[in-house]
Amino acid sequence: MTDSPDLSFLDAPDLLAGFAEETRPRAHGAGLDVWEYGRVAAGAASLREWPAVCGAAARRHLAVAGAAAAEGRTRTAGEAYRTAARWFHVAGLVPDPDRAAAARTAAAADEAMGSALALLDPGAERVEGEGFAGWLRRPTDVRPAPVVVIVPGLDSGKEEFHAVAEALLARGTAVLSIDGPGQGVLAATSSFEPEYQKVVGRAVDHLAGRDGLDTADGVAVIGLSLGGWFAAVAAAREPRVRAAALVSGPYRLDWDGLVPFVVATLAQRCGGLAAARAFADRVDLGTIAAELDLPLLVVEGGDDRIPGVTNADLLARQLPHAELLLVPHGNHLLGTALADWLPAAADWLAAAVRSAPPRA
Repeated sequence: MTDSPDLSFLDAPDLLAGFAEETRPRAHGAGLDVWEYGRVAAGAASLREWPAVCGAAARRHLAVAGAAAAEGRTRTAGEAYRTAARWFHVAGLVPDPDRAAAARTAAAADEAMGSALALLDPGAERVEGEGFAGWLRRPTDVRPAPVVVIVPGLDSGKEEFHAVAEALLARGTAVLSIDGPGQGVLAATSSFEPEYQKVVGRAVDHLAGRDGLDTADGVAVIGLSLGGWFAAVAAAREPRVRAAALVSGPYRLDWDGLVPFVVATLAQRCGGLAAARAFADRVDLGTIAAELDLPLLVVEGGDDRIPGVTNADLLARQLPHAELLLVPHGNHLLGTALADWLPAAADWLAAAVRSAPPRA
């Protein structure tokens, strides 16, 4: 019996339309123009072609960026590089049978974002250490600034959650958007780390003493999708995390109820089906609820219904100090309802990272 996922579903002709429509709000949340998204998605005949058509869109924007940079139009160049990074990221949302190609796509997203930030936010830094890589950005008018760590999920990475980063920067916090093991640029060389407090802990260690940052009393974290579970683990077991927001995070995964797309993605990010099932069995916030003794915000969309996933609003009902922000018409990651949750969540995080008491 093979330990590799069955990817034959990528050729199913009826799957592409549903995937493209479900991903549209997510692409919008990541900063892509929805009309361009529709044109690009229409160019694929099946999900197997998704990485190619999205990669082609990214390269078109790279060409625009290169031409603009050569003419000294740095703002246009920076924005085009940023759009290219977003398209490379979206290209990686489908499990790619060609792991080497997937790794090149993730590296291209990383490189394009580096080019974008060099022009749009020259103070941004690429930081990396054992088991993490990230983009560190500081607000323009706050020194020293508290830090919020953005944690990605199952198939996301540090190049996705630009709107979250911009909202936090506008509220005077520094932002560290990371890839952990099995995520983003690290996906091809490592597997998911269920003890995610180690990842966040090493990242916080890396920030110590850096100019313009205030980490003396700890940091806050925000995790999105499976990143909500990663962030909850970090919040429970890394004492320097003083507040956490979980957005569309799972409370529990039911392996037998997961759809083939999620199973295949988990298998690729965990190193095989057996490892994926073992990882899924560990995703249960009930086992760490008692350790989450810190300010906690749980953000959920009422239309978030992924087979095999129990939403994390159950955690808010378990913990009397947790706050629940439920948007009835929000989907997974609430890309359909950004205005209904992101400003409020950013306000909450900016206040909590400044006022929550340090933990023992």
